[in-house]
Amino acid sequence: MPDRNQAWGLLTEFTPSESLRRHALSVEACMRSYARKFGEDEDKWGLTGLLHDFDYEKYPSADEHPFKGNEILKERGYPDDIRRAILSHADYSGVKRETQMEKALFACDELAGFITATALVKPNKSLAEVDARSIRKKMKDKAFARTVNRDDIVNGAADLGVDLDEHITFCIEAMKTIAGELGLAGKDGAGAAQ
Repeated sequence: MPDRNQAWGLLTEFTPSESLRRHALSVEACMRSYARKFGEDEDKWGLTGLLHDFDYEKYPSADEHPFKGNEILKERGYPDDIRRAILSHADYSGVKRETQMEKALFACDELAGFITATALVKPNKSLAEVDARSIRKKMKDKAFARTVNRDDIVNGAADLGVDLDEHITFCIEAMKTIAGELGLAGKDGAGAAQ
C-alpha cells in the first residue's frame, strides 16, 4: 500500500485548490480518529479520507467522480478496500456502504465541510468557536452552505451507529488537532486564514 507521502503527492498532483486540499485533510483527521476509536488501521482509514475527493477538481461530473479516481488508485497500487470505500461515498456510484470504514467516510465527508464553513463565519475563524450546538443551528439555515446535504450528515451518523451530536463533537475535536493546517486556528493562531 502506498504511504501517506505518496498519497499527499497524488492529492496535490490532481488538486490545486487549497480549500479542497484542506477538506481532504479534515476528512483524513476525522477518519484517523474514528479508526483509533474503533480499533482499526489508522493509516488505511486516513488515506481513504485524504484521497476520497482527489479526482474531483479534474473530474467533477457524476459520470467521472469518483470513477476516474478509482482507476488511477488501482493503477497506483491502492488496495481494493480503500478504492471501494471511496466509490461508496458517492450515493450515485451504486456501491453500497457495508464496512465500518465505508460508513465512516460517508459520515465524515459532508460534516467536515460543514464544520469548516461554520468555523469560517465565526468572529475568529476558529474551530475553538464551533460546537455541536452551533453546527445544529447552522444546519437549520438552508441558505448557509446550501450545497452541503444535511440528510447525508444525519444519515451518515445513523448508519455509523453514533449519536449525531456525539458525531459532530467527535469530528470537531479531530479537526482541532490540525486546526493550523486547516487555517482554522483563529485570526491570531498559527496557520490562521487570511
